Amino acid sequence: MNTFLNHHCRILALLCCVILLASCASSREFRARSSVVDYLYPNKTKAIKPSVPTLNLPLNVGIAFVPDETSRSHNRSIFNTIRSGQTLPESKKAELLETIAEHFRLQPFVNSIEVIPSAYLTPGGSFANLEQIQTMYGIDVIALVSYDQVQFTDEGLLSFSYWTIVGAYVISGEKNDTQTMMDTAVYDIKSRKMLFRAPGVSQVKGRATPINLSEELRQDSLKGFDEATREMIKNLDQQLELFKQKIKKHPEQAVIKHRPGFSGGGAIHLAEILILAVLVVTLLAFRYRRDKTLSSSDIS
Repeated sequence: MNTFLNHHCRILALLCCVILLASCASSREFRARSSVVDYLYPNKTKAIKPSVPTLNLPLNVGIAFVPDETSRSHNRSIFNTIRSGQTLPESKKAELLETIAEHFRLQPFVNSIEVIPSAYLTPGGSFANLEQIQTMYGIDVIALVSYDQVQFTDEGLLSFSYWTIVGAYVISGEKNDTQTMMDTAVYDIKSRKMLFRAPGVSQVKGRATPINLSEELRQDSLKGFDEATREMIKNLDQQLELFKQKIKKHPEQAVIKHRPGFSGGGAIHLAEILILAVLVVTLLAFRYRRDKTLSSSDIS
């Protein structure tokens, strides 16, 4: 009898060890995201074919983060658990939007840029919501910013997929890695046409111990957003140049018009040329009068 009990006790102990090891080896992920796809086409709404955009230069541009995805937590398997992470704080969103906005302000084709609070974009609001914002702010196009961040907190080769309008990115990760994807899609609101888009990716290697894991993950999260934003801005320059070249080669894809006082290079450039011309004429007139005065002195 004792032999039978000892045998079953060993089996029970072995099972407990297996369960304990499995729980220790479980793969945990913390994820926070927002999606342009979910915002513009909620509940798998059928996409409406866009019309040919008419771009009145210089443009009035809006920029905003699309709404965050509702936090959720679920078990992917006994060995892999995903948990909702902290969404990007509004203060950090405002900081990142201002960084992107400064880049747009440097473009000669931009007349003004409005940073739009997240509260004005409703989840699943689609183009009807964008038309409301267009009326409120008087903008022509809008840059919609989205993000996807996953933080892996244990061993193993892990990955996540980030779905965009044009497809998916798959990024792998390791222990305590923070993987961040930022994406900006620029839309002409009236025609519902996406003009161009640019992604930015960051990978922050984690070095956290169990004691400071929470604080380390928070710092890695903010660092990931900063790095991904910088890369995204670099890609915006490239995509903008590609967009310009595409319009030149295929003018039927967009109608380009100029507002009064704007002549392609920008009204600011024209004003600078006029000011420079006035300065040159003034300098030449001054030198002419000085030389004439010196000549009169020599004669006398």
